[in-house]
Amino acid sequence: MIIEQIYTGCLAQGAYYIESNGEVAIIDPLREVQDYIDRAATKNAKIKYIFETHFHADFVSGHVTLAEKTGAKIVFGPTAKTDFEAVIAEDNQVFKVGDITITVLHTPGHTMESSCYLLKDKNGKNHALFSGDTLFLGDVGRPDLAQKGDVTEEDLAGFLFDSLRNKVMVLEDEVIVYPAHGAGSACGKNLSKETVGTIGNQKETNYALRADMTKEEFIKEVTEGLLPPPAYFPLNVKLNKEGYTSVDEVIERSAKPLSVQDFEMIANETDALILDVRHQDVFIKGFIPQSIFIGIDGGFAPWVGALIKDITQPLLLVTPEGKEEDTITRLSRVGFDNVLGYLEGSFTSWENAGKEIDTLTSISAEVLEEKMKETIPVFDVRKPGEFSSGHIKVAESTPLDFLNTHIAEFPKKEKFYVHCAGGYRSVIAASILKARGFHNVVDVAGGYAAIKNTGIEKTAEVCPSTLK
Repeated sequence: MIIEQIYTGCLAQGAYYIESNGEVAIIDPLREVQDYIDRAATKNAKIKYIFETHFHADFVSGHVTLAEKTGAKIVFGPTAKTDFEAVIAEDNQVFKVGDITITVLHTPGHTMESSCYLLKDKNGKNHALFSGDTLFLGDVGRPDLAQKGDVTEEDLAGFLFDSLRNKVMVLEDEVIVYPAHGAGSACGKNLSKETVGTIGNQKETNYALRADMTKEEFIKEVTEGLLPPPAYFPLNVKLNKEGYTSVDEVIERSAKPLSVQDFEMIANETDALILDVRHQDVFIKGFIPQSIFIGIDGGFAPWVGALIKDITQPLLLVTPEGKEEDTITRLSRVGFDNVLGYLEGSFTSWENAGKEIDTLTSISAEVLEEKMKETIPVFDVRKPGEFSSGHIKVAESTPLDFLNTHIAEFPKKEKFYVHCAGGYRSVIAASILKARGFHNVVDVAGGYAAIKNTGIEKTAEVCPSTLK
């Protein structure tokens, strides 16, 4: 028996390759599926099943394409409804893969169709639980992503409590837990950086699995402090239910090198957004006016989804040379398939053509300290939890996720300063503000990590202007 976790840091997502005696099961595959096919071929094995723990909201799964390419059957838990052929399993239905079995455990709560998959070894012993978004390490799935009709997030939280107590916590302590996400995912509040655990460890350390916890306490705690989900989530759910174009077709259609003249013409004649994915240190020194920065080296795809919102938005790309197809692939993971092309020769070709460029002002934390001897406006674009754990005393909390709701708070003429934790998110924020006409924005390089090493007055008390 082989179990491989295929973890994608950009999405904080775990897919799984399971093999036994020449047969393979894939759990929650990414949209680009060739890696799974190649793994099976290398071992002379056949992909038999594709198990989906639920209709994912944060990424487009590869289930449809993988089934088309391999003939494997797609399996969902009870109550799922799809527009493509799939096995809608019954609770406790058993699927045989080589010498092992995989049992469907219907665990509604995160969504109504959410299911975990219990792997039993060739001796029939419970070995591993693929827990999807039902159980994370350190947390459980948020219950507010699948509200429908009269079902509230409190109702879903109640279902989740029952699912965890009746289906998950009854398993042996040594059963391995393989979740669908780790720290950085928007599908939970308090996910661990670890990506593999055990039932016993989670009983001891996961706040939501406390033995003395009442259902009412559970509902209150898992629904407390939930930030609004990213706007692209429902659109990804729709694709995962209805189907989508294969990523191969998306790349073939989108990977078009555009000359400076063609790039400029398309930008001027369409509503395409120019997305610059180079490193922030390079971007601030020169970029195409009105372009938005979201760096490929950071949490790229989720930030695209959170900030651009509409997955049909036409995009023009400025990428590091050689990263064009990688960028298109990563965009496709969250459903952004409408790329019109990329600037051939990257930003260098734009400069060499003598076209207009823009820059961002960026200062060090030490320079900020000097400037703060006078009263200046400072904005912290980290998440509310990060802000609460420590921030510049006079800073206002304007989280990047919800920058649009804070636009009116930024000064129109006076210089103002933005920072995040390390410098990535603040450049995203500054680029958006620049595109909106705020040419008086100044980025603080190194973010709060650098600010902590200065004498700037800081506090851990939540500022009243924290996101409502």
